[in-house]
Amino acid sequence: MQKEVAAYPDEIADTNLKNFLAYLNAERNASEHTVNSYRMDIFQFTELILKQDLSQQEIDWDDISVHDARTFVVALQDDNLNKTSIIRKLSAMRSFYRYMLRENKVSNNPFSGLVSPKRGKRLPKYMTVAEVARLLDAPAVYWRAANGQQLTKSDAHAELSEVRDSAILEVIYSGGLRISEALDLNIGSLDLFSGVMLVRGKGKKERICALGSPAERALKKYLSLRRSWTSDTRKEAPLFINQDGGRITPRSFQRNFKLYLDSAELPADMTPHKLRHSFATHLLDAGADLRSVQELLGHANLSTTQIYTHISSERLKAVYQKAHPRA
Repeated sequence: MQKEVAAYPDEIADTNLKNFLAYLNAERNASEHTVNSYRMDIFQFTELILKQDLSQQEIDWDDISVHDARTFVVALQDDNLNKTSIIRKLSAMRSFYRYMLRENKVSNNPFSGLVSPKRGKRLPKYMTVAEVARLLDAPAVYWRAANGQQLTKSDAHAELSEVRDSAILEVIYSGGLRISEALDLNIGSLDLFSGVMLVRGKGKKERICALGSPAERALKKYLSLRRSWTSDTRKEAPLFINQDGGRITPRSFQRNFKLYLDSAELPADMTPHKLRHSFATHLLDAGADLRSVQELLGHANLSTTQIYTHISSERLKAVYQKAHPRA
């Protein structure tokens, strides 16, 4: 039932809809994707509920009732549309009616009191401890297999990629960092003597993250190699560099990351962010308290961290169902 934007005609006969889309473009500075999505959603409503074609005729929007709005929701649910899409379509209709109310084109908004379906919480994907270990070993395995031999100084680029990417992965998992946080680290962010790093997260909020022994060893090895690529050791200099001595970008690292997933025989849909999820899940599984994990992750609200307790609960229930004789 849900059509792509291109499935609907480009022509719009309804003046209110044309003006609304122009308003989104000019006054709201909405993206082309948002404008097209709203257009598709409103077309879909008139097609499903009114059996009318917006490309051919004007619509009497003031004649739409709350019953019509509810029927739209039921129709979307009957087609097993996911909750996120339904919420977006209702938002499009509410926005359209708010615009028409402001312009005195309608007398009421039949979508204003409609309760949207609750957005389901998706449990974050994470790796097992064994899977994390394989991933952390993957840079060395990949680059040495690619060369067909132990790396030598003659293949400097491969050596940099191996040692640097190993350090990045260790840092992400050791401190529960986002990929952007890890690659934004500067030389002055590290305190190897104390085994901590200063991380700047969302909203430019800073927090202290721990460096485990494997991460410290990987960083010391990388820093030794880094000196042969650049003499820039200022505190504000980028920690993780590319072969030109500049800061490595997330896109460049993620290209290599896909190679490491394949080398470690891990699912292709895994991302660096899954290491952060794994960090939180493994801490809670080992008995860490929720508040401490919240601080380590840099979450503003405890409710954001609580999603990881659901992962642990689901895992425990799965073990129970499998092992208990009367489960």
